[in-house]
Amino acid sequence: MERLYTAVARLEKELAVSAILLQDIASRFQEAMSEGLAGRSSSLKMLPSFIGSPTGQEQGQVIAVDFGGTNVRVLLVELAGTGRSRIAARRTFPLKDKLGYYDYTAVSASGPELFDFIAGKISEIVSDGGIYPLGYTFSFPCRQQGVDKAVLINWTKEIKTVGVEGRDVGQMLQAALENRGLERVRLQAVINDTTGTLLTGAYSDPATTIGAICGTGHNTCYLESCQPVTKRPMIVNMESGNFDGVQQTKYDILLDQASEKPGAQRLEKMVSGQYLGELVRLIVGSLAADGHISSGSERLSVPYSLPTEDISAILGDTSPELEVVAAVAAARWGITGLKVSEYKAIQTIARLVAMRSARLVTATWAGVLSKIDPGFVRQHTIAVDGALYEKMPGYAEQLANTMVEMFGDKAKKITIRLSKDGSGIGAAIAAATVYKGKYCNER
Repeated sequence: MERLYTAVARLEKELAVSAILLQDIASRFQEAMSEGLAGRSSSLKMLPSFIGSPTGQEQGQVIAVDFGGTNVRVLLVELAGTGRSRIAARRTFPLKDKLGYYDYTAVSASGPELFDFIAGKISEIVSDGGIYPLGYTFSFPCRQQGVDKAVLINWTKEIKTVGVEGRDVGQMLQAALENRGLERVRLQAVINDTTGTLLTGAYSDPATTIGAICGTGHNTCYLESCQPVTKRPMIVNMESGNFDGVQQTKYDILLDQASEKPGAQRLEKMVSGQYLGELVRLIVGSLAADGHISSGSERLSVPYSLPTEDISAILGDTSPELEVVAAVAAARWGITGLKVSEYKAIQTIARLVAMRSARLVTATWAGVLSKIDPGFVRQHTIAVDGALYEKMPGYAEQLANTMVEMFGDKAKKITIRLSKDGSGIGAAIAAATVYKGKYCNER
């Protein structure tokens, strides 16, 4: 028993993010931002979105397309101004039919076929007459060449549709719409989900300067007051999951080396929902291998056998015998009959991994705030979407508490707020923001 306590105490030290380390990470992150903006080598890509913050007064019916995987959504969004919006109609559909009738994600499908399929769904929610601005959330690696111009670099997420890589995905969707006689639906903006999250927050709260995804993946964008190319305010997508200024533990290194792209997305592998369960498994496996936790099950060695949703369940277990922790250990790893102290060790590991994630994320946000407002003269809202922030017990509180730890009384000027559905509502706001400037006299 004493050996287990000693091992857990050692883990607490390994996974701790001290106050000094928080400030160091924030400083490194701020430096990486400056280097990336200047076009010098940086782990932050600092990609221009070519769009600024909305006024909150944008109005009208707007189409939003959310294409982030093998399921796509199209929405008819009504923007009422004064920061209010509602979804008037929606269609959610798979690009691959379960019964095999169609598969627009396979190499047998072409780009024009894929986008014609999406255009067909859009046709179901628009009526005759009037112009519909369209915003397009496209969450794949792209070279953004303008607010409505994004060239797909390569497919991810098991999509292999031919004839799209190297092409402008906005142009392809617009061509499909016109082929269906939907010239009144006009593409205005192509964004990613992080930009959408900031826009959704800023539509109702003008103090929103940072948007972040804290879910399966992790990324942060922010409102740059003077983007180097345009010299105007612009949302910059940092691709912050690739930040490499955080020291890895041996468990992080093991996870990274076994990943598809070792060395890439180092921060994301330490903080996002895709990887937190795997970090917990690696640490529990290490304790078991050292004889600190009883386990004769080979299932503990199966990679990614612990979903992050189970971490939420483990953290939420307040029962005296930790029945939920026991049930998860049995279901995922075939581990049964442990002592309460061993289940408590598993729960502690889950807490350490989750809270480290929140502290690391907060440090990067602190780096952004220190760059854009060194004197903290303004109020700042951080808009966040994702299951870690929304559902992980203690996660949102840890973000807020870490801000106070880093900034003291200045933290009163920082609000962290849930910004739901940035990939949908945010795309609509982006389209309306651009449209207001381009076609304000056409309707």
